[in-house]
Amino acid sequence: MFYTIKELVEQAEHDFNGSVAQLMLATETELTGRTADESRAIMTRNLEVLKSSVVNGLTESKSLSGLTGGDAVRMDKYIQAGKTLSDSTILYAVRNAMAVNELNAKMGLICATPTAGSAGCLPAVLNVAIDKLQLTTDQQLDFLFTAGAFGLVIANNSSISGAEGGCQAEVGSASAMSAAALVMAAGGTAFQASQAVAFVIKNMLGLICDPVAGLVEVPCVKRNALGASFALIAADMALAGICSQIPVDEVVDAMYQVGKAMPTAFKETAEGGLAATPTGIFYSKEIFGE
Repeated sequence: MFYTIKELVEQAEHDFNGSVAQLMLATETELTGRTADESRAIMTRNLEVLKSSVVNGLTESKSLSGLTGGDAVRMDKYIQAGKTLSDSTILYAVRNAMAVNELNAKMGLICATPTAGSAGCLPAVLNVAIDKLQLTTDQQLDFLFTAGAFGLVIANNSSISGAEGGCQAEVGSASAMSAAALVMAAGGTAFQASQAVAFVIKNMLGLICDPVAGLVEVPCVKRNALGASFALIAADMALAGICSQIPVDEVVDAMYQVGKAMPTAFKETAEGGLAATPTGIFYSKEIFGE
């Protein structure tokens, strides 16, 4: 068992030939009593849902509130037109993230990674990694176990809840988990994966949770899209050998401290930020009445 990211890296490198996924499987066995094969079978179902949520979310239909829907398709058409400014890998991740979160807003089946509000980042990055790196099914499962290992430390030492720590704790954690898993999938080390986590969280420190009308739609869908892009950039930075000047566990602790200090209005209450703008209030009244 590991309690910090430093311990995670050390144990993966010392006891599991550098594999964070194998360390996480061993930890699952320790905590639940399940065998590695049983844990992989459960994760296989999660993998199926993650991948299908991207496909099922690529529709033009609107959510019940009417706030979101169709943007993933718009992004897909934009990419296909071939006149993008950004690299297509990043934009496909952006598209995928929006698709998953739009599906969530329409009450479709998604996999909380680590929460429903941040469910777009991980499948978005995983899907582009499958194409970019030609990942086998076993490697895709390793991707998820790796993400879970880093997410476990973040959840235990900081938060993954918007109501507790703001959106830095939700999309920030999801993006960081995705970045770490991507580094490992691309052949990086556990230490490099930890640096990618640090880059993402440092970039998202202080991000508030301010859902318009209290719904997980605006700005959540687009925050997941940008979170997915952050994961890809952070992974490249780490693979380039760039290191965080602040140790990653201190970065995670900083996120916890910022979350504690954050006013309640900015923690999923829909009382501040974008939710409290005139337009945000208008949408809330239009959807729920006076």
